[in-house]
Amino acid sequence: MSTRVKLKEPPLPETNTDFEVRSLDPISVSESRISHPWWHNLKYLLVGTVFGIVFVKAELVSWFRIQEMFRLQAFHLFGVMGSAIVVGILSVWIIKKWNIKTVHGEKITFPSKKFHKGQVYGGLLFGFGWAMTGACPGPLFAQIGTGATVITVTLLSAVAGTWVYGYLREKLPH
Repeated sequence: MSTRVKLKEPPLPETNTDFEVRSLDPISVSESRISHPWWHNLKYLLVGTVFGIVFVKAELVSWFRIQEMFRLQAFHLFGVMGSAIVVGILSVWIIKKWNIKTVHGEKITFPSKKFHKGQVYGGLLFGFGWAMTGACPGPLFAQIGTGATVITVTLLSAVAGTWVYGYLREKLPH
């Protein structure tokens, strides 16, 4: 006579609805806990490298281009960001209209977000930091890779700011 012991899965951490996308499919959740060999992550290094090269070649990481944008002296970065916004809007519209699914066949959902004044304060703080340093979090590593090693200070500041936010998050007004 055999008895089966059902192992209890550890609870998933609280969902961060700001940016996180999590699968509701238990198979995908279980698969994500499987350890893969280190070389499976090389695809992310390759994509990141290509992404950085495109940013550098398009001058999206140029301190001078960023300053031109904030001084309203050039349209270059506004055009790139505007194009990205249009592509994003069209992509979401297409996903919703034709009920596009992920490559694993999962439904894609877009949860509603509530507006609160902290988003305005955060956006202003982000924008001031971007204008002062000439760097936003996306291309920090590409800027460092081009030899602008002073951006390391911005990277360390971003890491420190993220840590402080994580530490104070529960104490901040919602």
